Amino acid sequence: MILLLGGSGYVGSAYQALFQRKGIAYRNLRRAEVDYTHPATLTEFLRRERPEFLINAAGYTGKPNVDACELHKTECLFGNAVFPGLVAQACAAAGIPWGHVSSGCIYTGERPDGSGFTETDAPNFTFRQNNCSFYSGTKALGEDVLAGAPDVFIWRLRIPFDHVENPRNYLTKLMRYPRLLEATNSISQLHEFVAATFACWEQRIPFGTYNVTNPGRVTTHEVVALIRESGVCEKDFQFFASEDEFMHVAAKTPRSNCVMDSAKLAAAGITLTEVHTAIAAALRSWQRA
Repeated sequence: MILLLGGSGYVGSAYQALFQRKGIAYRNLRRAEVDYTHPATLTEFLRRERPEFLINAAGYTGKPNVDACELHKTECLFGNAVFPGLVAQACAAAGIPWGHVSSGCIYTGERPDGSGFTETDAPNFTFRQNNCSFYSGTKALGEDVLAGAPDVFIWRLRIPFDHVENPRNYLTKLMRYPRLLEATNSISQLHEFVAATFACWEQRIPFGTYNVTNPGRVTTHEVVALIRESGVCEKDFQFFASEDEFMHVAAKTPRSNCVMDSAKLAAAGITLTEVHTAIAAALRSWQRA
């Protein structure tokens, strides 16, 4: 049995869909049943139920976006930095291997040579640099807390998207925002992300940190062009003149825009679709809510 925490969210729901599709026994543990934010309670539950593997898809992202994290710092700090440490404590005590959904938003830009950040690169969009959103800072702290933890995968998700209209879907956001910021990013097709991360466990690749993004990089203008070409949305997309204008007019906190390298995951035998191809495929099968 696979134990899932945070199963009601955007990412957690995709894990549930994956397990149902594959016929894998799982349990979506709800806090109303078991207060898994209490380490002793979670440890006792794990020792009693003995799940084969645990996935933590719980966290605090803020709604409608990371600006909300600036207003709910206590919840954000607990969900993204403190809670992963509590799960690590319980899993270690019960001897349960597990995986944690982290974020690539702990980086900004790209490496000096123009390539994407690898798992060995120190995050550069954190409280240490004092240049980040509160959300990104707490996600980086979450990885710091897990440093040295046994038998854990840290999976870095980056701007998730898929083929179903959803406020959390990057493609939906672009279609709904009145104006857009031009940026270059690595992003993650949601259902490929959950399949790839679970494959880490199924294939028993080495524990550790993995960037789980679709290979390549994409600009906002390129995504908009694919949206318009698909016919899903033919609006006249408007862009901010600069990042300075975006920060002055539309945002409360800096955004992470970065390029990541997923070669480590590919070297382990787990690959995702090239990013432009994945976006086009999502738009071809687009489903409105």
